[in-house]
Amino acid sequence: MADATEDLERRRAESNTRADDFRATRDRLNAECRTLADERTRLIDDLRGKSAEAQDHRRHRDELNEEVREAKRLREEWNRNFQAASDRAAELKRGRAPRPGAIPVWRLRKELKELEFRHMTSAHTGEQEKRIIEEMKRLQAAIREQDDELRQDPEIEKAIAAVNATRTEAEKHHAAVGQLAEEAQRAHEAMVKLYEEVDELRRQADDVQVRLIGVKAQADEAHRAHIQSIEEVRDIEKLLYAARGGRAPIAWADAEPPKEEDFLARLKKGEKVSTEDLLELQKTGRG
Repeated sequence: MADATEDLERRRAESNTRADDFRATRDRLNAECRTLADERTRLIDDLRGKSAEAQDHRRHRDELNEEVREAKRLREEWNRNFQAASDRAAELKRGRAPRPGAIPVWRLRKELKELEFRHMTSAHTGEQEKRIIEEMKRLQAAIREQDDELRQDPEIEKAIAAVNATRTEAEKHHAAVGQLAEEAQRAHEAMVKLYEEVDELRRQADDVQVRLIGVKAQADEAHRAHIQSIEEVRDIEKLLYAARGGRAPIAWADAEPPKEEDFLARLKKGEKVSTEDLLELQKTGRG
């Protein structure tokens, strides 16, 4: 019986060691779970922050696009106003006869355009180019002179002022379209960049979640193994208590007692024996 007791003590020590190992593994895995959970929380917080920022950029972009549409509408409106004012001024100028002997302005402008085209598209000697440039300057001076004369007419001066005012307004709205469109594009690019970062953070959070689930499953398995080892230790301690002559906490039930040879054989094989088996063995006086 002494050999059986020693075997039980050995088995108890082994179960204790396994229980300690499983507990250490469980604690390590639980610590890893906490680290992963913290990382997941950080990623989700960062994801939410960037998502909110991206939505702000989206709203700003949409507001700017609305302003772009309004600026384009105004630009078209003032372009039409400018064209109407220009047509009106040209009509008034055409209606005013030039001074006697003067070439009409429309003809001077036509000649100037022809010279400018020939100057840009044809090859010239130095002397030819000099003459062309001098003629262009003469035509420009003649046009200015007649324009100055025409501006003495209050109605024409008013029409020219309207041309300049509508041109300025149209150019202002044209510049606004470009500026607002650039701002809208920057807001759009910032939004896209943030959404790409959000997608990457979501992927990372999903990866961490998968790892967390895996580690948590391992920790739960280690915990179950730890509990099982503890239960094995308690069972073996009950056997040792009974084998050493202590009173077992549970009386032997009315069942056929095991034979001593069967009991010892099972014990030596390392099979699990119950407190009731040891108590019955002690009753025989052979333990």
